[in-house]
Amino acid sequence: MKQIAVIEDDPHIQRIVQAYLSKANYDVIVMDSAEKGLEMWETNPPDMWIVDIMLPQMDGYDFCKKIREKSNVPIIIISAKGEDVDKILGLELGGDDYLTKPFSPGELVARVKRLFKRVNANNEEEQETHTVRINDLVIELTERRAFWRNEELDLTSKEYELITLLAKHPNRAFSREELLDRVWGDDYFGSDRAVDDLVKRLRKKLNEVPIETVWGFGYRLKVDGEHI
Repeated sequence: MKQIAVIEDDPHIQRIVQAYLSKANYDVIVMDSAEKGLEMWETNPPDMWIVDIMLPQMDGYDFCKKIREKSNVPIIIISAKGEDVDKILGLELGGDDYLTKPFSPGELVARVKRLFKRVNANNEEEQETHTVRINDLVIELTERRAFWRNEELDLTSKEYELITLLAKHPNRAFSREELLDRVWGDDYFGSDRAVDDLVKRLRKKLNEVPIETVWGFGYRLKVDGEHI
């Protein structure tokens, strides 16, 4: 049974979320602060986090950042903040999905199931090979670490996922819609501007790696033989 930890300070939402997830056969732990979540992480880390942004002391954004420093465990953010900029920030700080309040409990359960399915599929794919290497770009899949000319890159979760996807399929053009589906998940409903913003940030960190724009379509990692 998968264990899900829910950090939410509204007792009404706590009860509803716990009831629906328990009915879907998940083991649910509910707490009302990010500090309690960090304590749980040290002793009994769950298989997934569901985290509210607006919390009493440490907010959900800072909690996600701290968890992402240690693990790639799935995180779903729930928040009353529904602007695109809030969603992008939440996803860039480590969230795998973002659900705006008020939301349907059934939709939350569906997103939990889809996220677990996607994570399991990614794990199976990564077990087939442990390293992606294209000349000076090396990506260690098991450790989720990327290197350029033997120097480790400081990448966010989404930056890592994007460069890994492109490196696994050199010269293949991905549409913006497909990149949203593969990196953010098929249940992400935000604008495809998130893809352009992510590529822009990644290019700054990897200015010698040719992430090529396919005009009117999307992006690809241009590779000439084994060289980039």
